[in-house]
Amino acid sequence: MESLDKLYKTQKLKVKPVNGVWSSINNRGLRKVLNHTHTTHEDKKNAITLESLDQVNRFNTNGVSNHDEQKLSAVVGMVRVNNIRRINRYFEHVNENLQPNGLFVGCVETKGQRKQRILSRKPWFFWKVYYYFNFVYKRVFPKLPVTKQIYFALSKGKNRVISLAETLGRLTCCGFEIIDHQTDDGLTWFTARKNGAPCYDMCPTYGPICKLKRIGKDRRIVHIYKLRTMHPYSEYLQEYVYKNGGLSKGGKFSEDFRITTWGRIFRKFWLDEQPMWFNWLKGDVKLVGVRALSRQYFNMYPPDMQEYRTRFKPGLIPPFYVDMPETLEEIVASERKYLQAYEENPWKTDFRYFLAAVNNIFFKLARSK
Repeated sequence: MESLDKLYKTQKLKVKPVNGVWSSINNRGLRKVLNHTHTTHEDKKNAITLESLDQVNRFNTNGVSNHDEQKLSAVVGMVRVNNIRRINRYFEHVNENLQPNGLFVGCVETKGQRKQRILSRKPWFFWKVYYYFNFVYKRVFPKLPVTKQIYFALSKGKNRVISLAETLGRLTCCGFEIIDHQTDDGLTWFTARKNGAPCYDMCPTYGPICKLKRIGKDRRIVHIYKLRTMHPYSEYLQEYVYKNGGLSKGGKFSEDFRITTWGRIFRKFWLDEQPMWFNWLKGDVKLVGVRALSRQYFNMYPPDMQEYRTRFKPGLIPPFYVDMPETLEEIVASERKYLQAYEENPWKTDFRYFLAAVNNIFFKLARSK
């Protein structure tokens, strides 16, 4: 195998090797995250840095090698993700050029860090107005089909606004496991390991209306429509959020940073679930029934309950609003009780649960947080 130094000198490798010395990287934030991350000699001896947007573009075009023995142990991206037009393509190329368990380190200015940077300037009134219009142009325009093409034609995808959740979600979608992320000098540095192949998701939930994959009757995948309450690519972070925060009261994920500010308001008044009436008209769900669950949440159920609940069509109004369970075990027990009653008398059970749920929601102000 030719060394990376030799490949670089002969122009077969278009990006500069690190030469296995993290301390030689002259960036405080990068050194901080690398020193904090557990790395081995194998991580360091066959690594490259991408120090400019031009290097990123050449890397996306040429890669390193098609031979497994010349795959990289680590890629260190020093270009902010905000300035890369095709982010997923970049992450996918990094994945394809890494060895199994290879390390990927990069940085992003998150939406919150950008807001803090702009609003810390004076005069505050001017920058407040500037931030509003800047947010609409660089955050909202790229998400809408009508304005997306205009935005990318004008900006070339540079300096876009991106949240931490979207960044980590894209990484997970592209075959990485998130190890750590830290902030330094207005940037967030992330560390991830390759743990599989990219999903190559061509239809991510990116716009204001989400089409989410859920497990329905007979384990058939149904696409449930909702108004967006989370940052894009959040669906890929369910396992990560659960691993780091567990479940809170009511069976929801604890410390869920994926939910947006307006998303919490939408959820409080069930505005996010109104598009599900389209699923009802299509026959994907019925009025009352257990919820159609994501794959990750479904796998948290006991095997016997997984098999039991997939014998029935999911519903818009779950038994949760009748029993108001607080733990996952109580949620499972509540659903089991409903399904057993439904088997004996479907119409009577759904009518009784519908009246009880309406009473709890509108008169007792029951909420699913």
